[in-house]
Amino acid sequence: MDQLRLSPSRVNDFTNCPQLYKYRAILNLPEEISLDAERGKLVHSVLEDLFELPRIDRNKESALEILPEAWRRQIEEKPELASLITSENEWMDRASALLSSYFALEDPTTFDSTYRELHLEKDFTEQIYLHGYVDRLDIAPTGEVRIVDYKTGKSPKPGWEEKSLFQLRVYALLYWRNEGVLPRLLQLLYLGDGKTIKSSPTEKELETTERILRNIGDEILTAIDTDFFPTKKSRLCDWCSFKNICPAHNN
Repeated sequence: MDQLRLSPSRVNDFTNCPQLYKYRAILNLPEEISLDAERGKLVHSVLEDLFELPRIDRNKESALEILPEAWRRQIEEKPELASLITSENEWMDRASALLSSYFALEDPTTFDSTYRELHLEKDFTEQIYLHGYVDRLDIAPTGEVRIVDYKTGKSPKPGWEEKSLFQLRVYALLYWRNEGVLPRLLQLLYLGDGKTIKSSPTEKELETTERILRNIGDEILTAIDTDFFPTKKSRLCDWCSFKNICPAHNN
């Protein structure tokens, strides 16, 4: 078989439901458009463009000026999206509110971002290729590295922060293994409720993340060899595009 492509998203799919992983990663079945995901892409695009501006111009007004053009590009790339928006005014108002929330969390005029949408990758093992796209990676003049991820939803309930940080720990692991530099700070910015989750990773934590990834990778390879992808019912099923064909819901 070809080398297994592993990313935080695919790891999340497999741990949530192996059958979901099969539908997405093995069979590559088409999915319904998620308006929440598309709104997230729109806001991410605006924030990416914002850091192309001089520091003095990185303000809420500039972000809101960028928004219509970013939306136009998104519609051009996915024309069917337009028919799903029942009220463009409400759609843009919600995106504007999320962008406004960003400026309450940090001041982009006080620093420069080194990379946006940075692709990190590594041949994890002979059989597994690990990769991911980082929303933003900042390198301070003194060399400290900060990895930032924007979330347009609400922050997790108390006790669930570790699961949310796993994605950033994968990025930190990739950066550490590739560059030999341990990121100083991992930061999740939740624009949905204006909250931030921060973590300073240790070598021990990233080594643990590495072991978890190896174990999950081995489980996926075994599932592929045996064609055994069990279903795992949960509340997430209500948002799954494949519910109507899933054996867990059609027996």
